[in-house]
Amino acid sequence: MSTGSGQGPVLDDSVRVDGAVVRILDRRVFPETVEWVTARDAEEVASAITAMVTQSSGPLFAAYAGLEITALQVAGLAPEAARERMRVAGHALETARPTNNHPREAVQHVLAAIADAPTTAQLVDAAVEAARSGARLYRDRSHRLGAETVALLPDGARILTHCWMDTYLIELVRAAREAGKRFDWVATETRPYLQGARLTAHTLAEFGEHVTLITDGMGAAALAPGSSLGRIDALVTAADRVSLDGSVVNKVGTLGLAVVATAFGVPYYALVQAPDVEAPTAADIVVEQRNPDEVLSTLGRRTASPLVTDAWYPAFDVTPARFVTRVVTDRGSFEPARVGELYAAAGMTDAPGAPRASVAVAGVGEPA
Repeated sequence: MSTGSGQGPVLDDSVRVDGAVVRILDRRVFPETVEWVTARDAEEVASAITAMVTQSSGPLFAAYAGLEITALQVAGLAPEAARERMRVAGHALETARPTNNHPREAVQHVLAAIADAPTTAQLVDAAVEAARSGARLYRDRSHRLGAETVALLPDGARILTHCWMDTYLIELVRAAREAGKRFDWVATETRPYLQGARLTAHTLAEFGEHVTLITDGMGAAALAPGSSLGRIDALVTAADRVSLDGSVVNKVGTLGLAVVATAFGVPYYALVQAPDVEAPTAADIVVEQRNPDEVLSTLGRRTASPLVTDAWYPAFDVTPARFVTRVVTDRGSFEPARVGELYAAAGMTDAPGAPRASVAVAGVGEPA
């Protein structure tokens, strides 16, 4: 089973269940090298997530795949032993990276599906179906999120993006095509893993979109009035998490871009399928601190002076709601400071296959 559609950009199909193993496209070396990391159990999948083999939406698909092969591995156990093994596997996956919430969502979806399974056979079937349906639902919701974002942007807009939006980006471009719109893109390189240079820019080019690459230090210059690049019409990024008070947690560097965009009157749209109901404020979100050695090197090659020994690498930063124009979800775009209440008021279910109610709350889903 592949999590992708079989069509479109290479990175749209980067996690695959292949029999009893999971194969994950190694984004640390793509596109220079196309290599697949093989994981034989959930713990190996979790290790791959921690090691940045996959990022952004990738950990969600990897978590679902890890749970699917775990379900196949517990087929010979008693029901409660099988359930316990699924729980242990889920814990490894959801704690692989503390800030990215996607694996936790995947684990909760699958464990809820097997909670009442009376037999191991039924548990296995339920887990496999939940893993596959969860991945499909994520893609569907990402497409709706893309359509909501496209509605905020004029045809021909020049968009600055930071880091790698993954499925959100892919579905945004597809939604734009459906709406008859094309955009001009500016992508930051995104140190130290260069996701923007290698993943974002590559995928946009695969789509035939026009994309200009800039270094991370050029963002303010690009947003400034009179830039030789031309006016930036919007800053658009994914959000790894959005707290209920509208704080946006995303790849480090997002905060600086958002502050500059606000100063120059450029709207900032932060994309997330849903705010995190377990995070009332940004203080409730753990910001991952990665190994400082990753700052001293780029793509495995030492780039800092050998005399330099100290570095600092918070993988994410927090952008307060006042620097965000709209938080865009699959239920509409919302005023950041009220995203929690307005998203809940939209009253739509997230259950796979369930009908979705129309937005009937004043101001909900309306662009800024």
